[in-house]
Amino acid sequence: MRHAKVEYQGRVRTVTVGPDDLPMSDDGAVLDAAALRWLPASGGTLFGVALNYRGLLEARLPEFHQPPYQKPPEKPVLFIKTPNTRNAHQGTVALPPGERLQPGPALGVVIGRRASRVSEQDAFDHVRGYTVVNEFSLPEDSYYRPAIKAKCRDGFCALGPWWVDRDDIANPHDLTLTLTVNGVEKQRGSSADLIRPIPRLIAELSEFMTLNEGDVLITGTPPGRVDVSEGDQVDITIEGIGTLRNHIVTDHSGEAE
Repeated sequence: MRHAKVEYQGRVRTVTVGPDDLPMSDDGAVLDAAALRWLPASGGTLFGVALNYRGLLEARLPEFHQPPYQKPPEKPVLFIKTPNTRNAHQGTVALPPGERLQPGPALGVVIGRRASRVSEQDAFDHVRGYTVVNEFSLPEDSYYRPAIKAKCRDGFCALGPWWVDRDDIANPHDLTLTLTVNGVEKQRGSSADLIRPIPRLIAELSEFMTLNEGDVLITGTPPGRVDVSEGDQVDITIEGIGTLRNHIVTDHSGEAE
């Protein structure tokens, strides 16, 4: 089953989503699409994992054997997308003037119950479901220390349009992720190429910090990030889950009134 958070008639609701991709009320009636606003699929802390796709890590191995790195990372390279980054389906993403903006398709794992020092064998018991994530970023200078300036600008992490129940995804480690810009495919990957699968990520993170209901693990982006421009429509599709759409606009926040 698919679940979404929406604002409808002045109220925030958690609703189910029908086969036509439209939210439904408790009595099964389809909500008026023109009167609703999609909200981020989950409201917890957003934990990102860098370099978790084989192709991406392998492409940078020569760099990681040079200073200042000396060797490839042995533990998960983590970062947090701060609350201001949270965005939703059909939301706009502001392109900072003079900067390059890159979308990042990712499988999001929504935590369903508190997880502390969880074993890999028990990890899936703490998963509520899965969602589509677009982890926007400015180009990164360092993968070992992901920069706040590059990762944590307003609206830089879209989640949605909904989450799918855990048991409705037979194998989360065999899902195709695609990125299209204005309808043209620009990037493709598969969760089969994750270096650290979901149970291992949950076990390693929960070893030193508690994961709470609603938190989201952003499992990583495949290699091949591309630049997007003002006016672009960016779609991330994960098979079995859905398509998350965002629109790129120019950031005018720093301009004088």
